Amino acid sequence: MERINETLKRVITPEFTTRLDDMKAEVLEDPGIKKFLEENAATITPKVVDRSLSKLYEYKTSSHNCESCPSLEQCINNLKGFEPKLVLDRNFIDSAFVRCKRGVIEDERKKVTSMIDSIHMSKEVMEATLATVDLKDDSRVVAVSAANAFLNEWKRTNTLPKKGLYIYGPFGVGKSYLLGALANELAALHVHSVVVYVPEFLREMKQAIQDQSLAEKIEFVKRAPVLMLDDLGAEVMSSWTRDEILGTILHYRMSEQLPTFISSNFNYEDLQDNLSFTQRGEKEVVKAGRIMERIRTLTIPIALHGKNWRENK
Repeated sequence: MERINETLKRVITPEFTTRLDDMKAEVLEDPGIKKFLEENAATITPKVVDRSLSKLYEYKTSSHNCESCPSLEQCINNLKGFEPKLVLDRNFIDSAFVRCKRGVIEDERKKVTSMIDSIHMSKEVMEATLATVDLKDDSRVVAVSAANAFLNEWKRTNTLPKKGLYIYGPFGVGKSYLLGALANELAALHVHSVVVYVPEFLREMKQAIQDQSLAEKIEFVKRAPVLMLDDLGAEVMSSWTRDEILGTILHYRMSEQLPTFISSNFNYEDLQDNLSFTQRGEKEVVKAGRIMERIRTLTIPIALHGKNWRENK
């Protein structure tokens, strides 16, 4: 067997030594490394530098402040979304990986996204922002101002207002879009909201009886810190969905003073008339009035008008 000294003599050639010296000189010229060595000059000896050369080279060839990475997905560092930070560990210079700025932005995006639970809502609505709402119509200005007032109250007091908005108007004027925009603004403030497309949700509740998930789903919706019910009154309800589902949710939120937002094609009076009639054609004025009492307590009515955006797509 060849002795270790003989092996080293054969491997460490003059050419190898020259390349190593060149690499060391290059590494020590790196601004970040120079700064670190200067800050720790009392502790770091030439031997510590030589012993840590591989870590210093890793730092030198990594991307910092995302300057060498076109995107988070194309990050060139060993740990995508992280960049090395030099640390002194006894008599050795090591790397501690910290989240890069693109990684921090992505983490924040995921956190914001997790603040919204969307139930049967369209992708377009759930990507809306208040900044993209067309303000050429006066009623939209009023609606956006009311939404901003809600947001500002939270920013000022760190307490959610007790009343949400009841946004009503014709088809396609942007009622759902406004709800989605508000949900996204709240998410950016780390306020969790649940946005529900009412017709599909009520159909789902009927199916939930069979898989025994009804109570769980009602609990989830009714306890949302902020609840948004989109397109209420779009379909005639049964007595059961009106009283046992919608009524239960609204009663809880009224009792707990939880902010609730509703969009509808009907104003308060017309919605009450709509809710009076069941799928069987029965007229139940008192029960509809009970639902409307809760809606009036929970919301401030805002009329929304203007052109039908769906017809202009």
